[in-house]
Amino acid sequence: MWNNITSCTLWRLSPSFMASRIQTLTPLFIRNYKDFCKNKHTIWTLRNSLCQVMKKTVPTLKCNTIPHRFLSNKARYGQYTKTFPVLDGSIPSVCEHVFEENLRNSEACIQRYSELLCKVSKGGGENAILRHTQRNKKLLVRERLRMLLDDETFLELSPFAGFDLPYGDVPAAGCLTGIGKICGVWCVFMANDATVKGGTIYPISVKKQLRAQQIAVQNRLLLVYLVDSGGAFLPLQAELFPDQSHGGRVFYNEAIMSAMKIPQVAVVCGSCTAGGAYVPTMAEETVIVDKIGSMFLAGPPLVKAATGEDISPEDLGGASMHSKVSGCVDHFASSEKEAYECVRNIILTLNYELPPEETLEYDDPLYSAEELLGLAPRGYSYTLHIKPILSRLIDGSRFQEFKAEYGTTLVTGFAHMEGHLVGIVANNGELTHDASLKGSHFVQLCSQRSIPILFLQNTAPHAPEPTSLSQAEDHTNRLKAQASMMAAVACAAVPKITLVIGGCYGNESYAMCGRSFDPNFLFLWPNARVALVDSKHISTFPQARDDDCTGDDSELMHLKEKLEEESSAFHSSARLWDDGIILPQNSRKVIAQCLTIMKQQKYQIASLQHNPVIRL
Repeated sequence: MWNNITSCTLWRLSPSFMASRIQTLTPLFIRNYKDFCKNKHTIWTLRNSLCQVMKKTVPTLKCNTIPHRFLSNKARYGQYTKTFPVLDGSIPSVCEHVFEENLRNSEACIQRYSELLCKVSKGGGENAILRHTQRNKKLLVRERLRMLLDDETFLELSPFAGFDLPYGDVPAAGCLTGIGKICGVWCVFMANDATVKGGTIYPISVKKQLRAQQIAVQNRLLLVYLVDSGGAFLPLQAELFPDQSHGGRVFYNEAIMSAMKIPQVAVVCGSCTAGGAYVPTMAEETVIVDKIGSMFLAGPPLVKAATGEDISPEDLGGASMHSKVSGCVDHFASSEKEAYECVRNIILTLNYELPPEETLEYDDPLYSAEELLGLAPRGYSYTLHIKPILSRLIDGSRFQEFKAEYGTTLVTGFAHMEGHLVGIVANNGELTHDASLKGSHFVQLCSQRSIPILFLQNTAPHAPEPTSLSQAEDHTNRLKAQASMMAAVACAAVPKITLVIGGCYGNESYAMCGRSFDPNFLFLWPNARVALVDSKHISTFPQARDDDCTGDDSELMHLKEKLEEESSAFHSSARLWDDGIILPQNSRKVIAQCLTIMKQQKYQIASLQHNPVIRL
């Protein structure tokens, strides 16, 4: 054992420990450890004899290993994690027809994805963009983000929110939200896009803003607001104003986040009318841009209607007035560029002690990520084994599986994603009784060890109704085990990421950390389906009808069509049931980025002792 330990290791043992052991065991050689330390040559001449006696009295050091405390994280990862078993990610030849069918479906979904992404990039359209840039002399929202954020890629959240809603299309819900770095600090941003309906707030806009705040709270991230809002859309005021999760909740959350010592900075880079004026005034520091920034509860038209007085936006609530008279803002900027430089300077005053940039060493997966397109299931009957998917996501395709022979319809184990250790819970069939108990055990392990969990969700459609007493008992036992797993997932005090790679159906989706179980992030693949039940299985459900009503085939067909339309990934993302659709081949990068983001809260200096509950 001791032949593998270097002299450096001996030098790093505590002096008091070494002195007590050496003086007791080798009185003929050494009486004073301090004198011993002055003569390095003594280490080498007495090393062999010392090792023979010391190995009997140091039980804390494991055989044939160097103590972990003597190794850097990078050395630990490089030396030990590469011993995880390598997954076989090859695709059996008998499954090639399934692979090809999935590939065709994925290509069709990606085409739809690209079309929507193109629409999002155009905002409110060409005319609105011209009016915004030429007449109003303002930057577009993505240009603002380029000036504000570091020169790195950022994670945009829910870009497809607001499409195909009952009240029309609202591209990106009228605001961009995401997470990017400012001066090296990960921050959530919430930026109104005034080219979309003049920055008017719709119900979906409120929902998107509340979700951005929730992500900031869960991950203890600074929040930056770029405000350019025309206030609420009055025809939909009943869906915007009165309830607990409507517009006023944004302001309530700002106060709670401030109490939790989560910094918030706002830039007034356009009109802030009515409720929109509260966002910058409740932030901890606010910057306003001269000539284009303004804040008031009622604008010049209402002043004219109420008093007959003509007044300009600048005089009523412009940059000079609020920075010199009202004191509602803290910083005056003569241009948008100056405003974003000011925000970056504010970030530098937050007293965050972040670690130096560290490049984690990791191996790429052994299999091509492009092949995930053929592994993304078109439907549940086109599902292949989950391990080929895992082998294309994790470092070196290495996976330390947990309970490999038990509850095999759920795959659990540990792996690394770009150097980050993560626990993985992945559907590989129905969530049976044994699989549920296995999942519950593994989730509790991850919680105990403070390891974030990645759920790969492809839950089974509705199970057939029991036809015998034994089947009914099996269903009851399964229900009880699934409830146990739900409790474990709900109570696990570690970050959780959910990726829906296929179906998100029924009660099994809850146990796999669906939206209602508050994962830190939830993403979909374009092929994903989200519904209470698969439309293909609707005819197996017992239909409850009044005695006077008779169902017919046309009603059943209409219900199937409705379920088929409403279960698509794009329908889900348009209503913010997720944090966005990501392409299969980009999944590894996005998940690793989320793991990095969630780590930042470890390094924040601000105390989090006061931590009230925030409900969004």
